[in-house]
Amino acid sequence: MNQPRFIDFHALQTLPFSNPNRDEEGAPKTVVFGGVERSRISSQSWKRRIRLDVEAKLGDPAVRTRRVVRGVADRLHNVHDWPMNEAEAAGKQVARSAGNGIKLEKSKDEKNEEILTTSVLLFLPEAGLDELTEIAAQHRDDIIAEEAKKKPKGILPAEAIAEVLGSRNGTINLFGRMLAELPGANVDGAVQMAHAFTVHETNPEFDFFAAVDDIEQQAGIPGSGHINTAMFTAGTFYRYANIDLDGLLDNLGGDRAAAAELVTAFAQAFIRTVPTGKDRPTAPMTIPDLVHLAVRSDRPASMAAAFERPVRAVDQGHLATAAATLDRYIGRVNRLLGADHLQWSANTHLLDDAPNQLGESRDSFDDLIDEAVRNALPQE
Repeated sequence: MNQPRFIDFHALQTLPFSNPNRDEEGAPKTVVFGGVERSRISSQSWKRRIRLDVEAKLGDPAVRTRRVVRGVADRLHNVHDWPMNEAEAAGKQVARSAGNGIKLEKSKDEKNEEILTTSVLLFLPEAGLDELTEIAAQHRDDIIAEEAKKKPKGILPAEAIAEVLGSRNGTINLFGRMLAELPGANVDGAVQMAHAFTVHETNPEFDFFAAVDDIEQQAGIPGSGHINTAMFTAGTFYRYANIDLDGLLDNLGGDRAAAAELVTAFAQAFIRTVPTGKDRPTAPMTIPDLVHLAVRSDRPASMAAAFERPVRAVDQGHLATAAATLDRYIGRVNRLLGADHLQWSANTHLLDDAPNQLGESRDSFDDLIDEAVRNALPQE
């Protein structure tokens, strides 16, 4: 009997006038696909929002940072009442003792003042910063003496530091960690996540805006205190991600209950979050118009190619045509890959016409997710 190997997440989501993910010029990100320009939201942008939501739900935060010196120093200063100069010396010692692959580098902080950061971006459970702080607190005299030298070396127990830096929480097991500088710290992520893109051609629009100077207005002075332009876009996006269930179970040592909890939290966040870029002036807080979840035994299957031909707006806009296009394409893909490999699928939608090829419709996102997780990770 085929076993569940992957769970696919598909969504069509319409975002109004907004710019949730900007490029270096402040413009909405784009991609040329099917010969036309589409709006794009990077997987990194949406994945970070999902990661933070998963951690909030599970109460198990992680930190991705080069500022471990600052993280340890603040804890020693605020919790252990160390003078800041000694606390910063301890933070440096944590980084110096982390292993030959991790160095201290000069950088600039938010005040443009010179600071020391690690040469690589670390990713560890937030509780790990507390553990690093405790290790440093046990070697106060040695730290002060070593950092007073012209060329200080790491004197904290390297194995204990490496163990903390290589520790995991739920989102590290889910999304993985690349840390080649520390042997054994790499974690293969179980999640693949695609860049979201509009199913139709888009052209970013300029918005000219002005800010009124209230004092000038009260004085009867014409004009404004600030004028500028910003770029925005709008459209219906196809979103896709998948989770390698075997990979996630390997990361969790076979703990199926923990895997089910993580998949549930990921699914909730995939459906309910929106990247935060420019959210204050645009409030693009829509929910997906269509969500389709599928459990497969053979391989994950993105349906991005369904929209290689851009959808053209008709009287009903883009959404209805996009949903019909996705419905037809998924039916064809399932026939090509073989019905035996599709172990379960269902959908929720806000459409006028229910899809035919996306399994049965469920009344709520929660019902859809609960059933998907039960089929993807049956408890033994």
